[in-house]
Amino acid sequence: MALESARNLDWVLFDKTGTLTRGEHGVTDVWAAKGYKTDDILHLTASLEQNSEHIVGKGIVKKAQDDHVQLDRVEEFTALPGLGVRGKLHGKDMFTAASYRYITENNLIVPSEIEQYSKQSAKEGKTEVYLINEGNEVIGAIALADIIRDESKQTILALKSLGIKTAMITGDSKDVADYVAKQLGLDQYFAEVHPQNKAAKVKELQANGEKVAMVGDGINDAPALTQADIGIAIGAGTDVAIKSADIILVKSDPKDVVKIIQLSKATYRKMTQNLAWATGYNVLAIPLAAGVAYSAGILLAPALGAVLMSLSTVVVAINAQLLRKTTL
Repeated sequence: MALESARNLDWVLFDKTGTLTRGEHGVTDVWAAKGYKTDDILHLTASLEQNSEHIVGKGIVKKAQDDHVQLDRVEEFTALPGLGVRGKLHGKDMFTAASYRYITENNLIVPSEIEQYSKQSAKEGKTEVYLINEGNEVIGAIALADIIRDESKQTILALKSLGIKTAMITGDSKDVADYVAKQLGLDQYFAEVHPQNKAAKVKELQANGEKVAMVGDGINDAPALTQADIGIAIGAGTDVAIKSADIILVKSDPKDVVKIIQLSKATYRKMTQNLAWATGYNVLAIPLAAGVAYSAGILLAPALGAVLMSLSTVVVAINAQLLRKTTL
């Protein structure tokens, strides 16, 4: 059913991280507030993130490992869904590593020596992780860049050529989302979306009766994949996302979304061709076999009718097999 309905899609909604982008965040900048060093910020943030499963956290930990930074053990580790992580270091000090949305939601102040750089990095499509101490003071920040897949650009162009609108959903800031959307030429984007609100954004696109496909790879994408008319999971994604999807991209290549639609249209064409042939045969052959034209000296012998019936089946089967030669 998912494959058949793919030909009628109006929107394809992509999750950003790990789908349109490679999901390989690398640290580009480290900033420290007065009284702290950049080495301290990287050390503390990486120590917090070592228990995180998010790719942003993994990027920070990798940077620390590459710089041979010794990480501290984290106690009372807590994941803040869609925001960041929190934990106790040195057995006493509680720290939080979180996104800019956490800063705004908690009305925290970013020191001017950090803010002047972070604003520019956000415009460049980078993701910032802010380090906050127990007194709710922002003491540092780390910027990371997520590389846009070359395949994503090709995918968006191909979907546009098919007349399908494209959108992106992300928990990142509007500046980051706007940068990526402009790079890819997307029709719409949803930024700073909480994980539990992703399904609601799918409903917004479906509001006018339009058909929506959702493409994602993470645990947080599962409700949106289920809500969409067609849920498409990246093969390298989480088990939850894969189990929630209707179609799985085994190669984890976004270009295969286009192939799904092309295959759907090609399959439907074969269905209509075979239906037309079968209907045409029955409309003509059955009346002749029943003697409708007997007065004109035309009568289809039963044996010949049986042969033509078998031939009709063979023609339909061969036409269906020609689908294998379709180039996607």
